[in-house]
Amino acid sequence: MLLTTTNQVDNKTITSYAGIVTGETIIGANAFRDFFASIRDVVGGRSSSYEKVLKEAKDTAMEEMKEKAANMKCDAIVGIDLDYETIGNGMLMVVASGTAVQLGD
Repeated sequence: MLLTTTNQVDNKTITSYAGIVTGETIIGANAFRDFFASIRDVVGGRSSSYEKVLKEAKDTAMEEMKEKAANMKCDAIVGIDLDYETIGNGMLMVVASGTAVQLGD
């Protein structure tokens, strides 16, 4: 499945727009507690543990979005947007959204 943040695909024609697809992930307080327990790995202002948790959440949201597009018989998602929001006490929500499309030559 082709994934892109652009609204078109070079050298391809969008033949059908199937609709908006989304994928959501919420990381609970336990993930953050585990993260803060391992905060020792901060080097140069970056925390690889935190980055790993965020990447996992993003990847999960993207996979969910891809599954929805595949179920719609689409072969690409265009205009992808990723949003990160904090909700509640120490919870992070990652939402991936885009438009599922079918491509031609």
